[in-house]
Amino acid sequence: MATVRTNDVETYYESHGSGPPVVFVHGAWVDSRQWTPQVEALADDYRVVTYDVRGHGRTGPSAEERYSVELFAADLRALIEALDLDRPVVCGLSLGGMIAQTYAARYDELDGIVLADTAVSTRLTWRDTLTSLLAPKWAMTSTVELLGPRRYVDVAFWLARVTRDADWFGRDPAVADYVRETMAAFDTREFNKVFGATYDFRRVDLEAITAPTLVLNGEFESDAVFEHTAHLQRSLADVRTAIIPDAGHTSNMENPEAFTAELRVFLDDLARER
Repeated sequence: MATVRTNDVETYYESHGSGPPVVFVHGAWVDSRQWTPQVEALADDYRVVTYDVRGHGRTGPSAEERYSVELFAADLRALIEALDLDRPVVCGLSLGGMIAQTYAARYDELDGIVLADTAVSTRLTWRDTLTSLLAPKWAMTSTVELLGPRRYVDVAFWLARVTRDADWFGRDPAVADYVRETMAAFDTREFNKVFGATYDFRRVDLEAITAPTLVLNGEFESDAVFEHTAHLQRSLADVRTAIIPDAGHTSNMENPEAFTAELRVFLDDLARER
């Protein structure tokens, strides 16, 4: 078990292979195991680093009263510095994509970024604003406190299927079970701190991002996320996009072959330009 001090926490990480560095950042309420298919596929040619974000997995809770995407990005920078990674590519999914955007906008230190199934703000479109009005943060965190994470996750999965289509969570029961069990294992306080970080995420200065960017979405991702992708296409200087077929929100796990193929083309192009 490898850990490194990142600000005020001991962060669990794994490093596999050698070559140009790639750092993977998982989504909210899961952990670095999310990236197992990509680690296995890429470690022969790249140094692949995965880690558990503060509050998650084997990194675990911290004393901070509240979390933010900015705090998570600062932790990521401390990890990259501690491991002496020279201009890595950062690949993030969902919350991980928010962290990657924030890092890239604040620090011009990346060879490239990959944003998968992610948003640029929780207030970008009218859909986002309506969602925040119908489900304010205080109501959601109070519901978690009332039900506890395990029962809340059951309700959230049911609601997602009603409002976003059953395929949003993907068609692979093993992937859905992994997400459900990892989310349900949180304690209430940490669950709500992570929820607060995602809920309060606002648009970063996307024009400040100079690194080449790949945006990936599962075929069954929500319409709202595709609107956010269109905003990324308008705002970023160097961006390409691709759709992962037969996949929903956790597209890297639901169709790992297609996801990794798109990722490898992007990484190989960047490696040739180094």
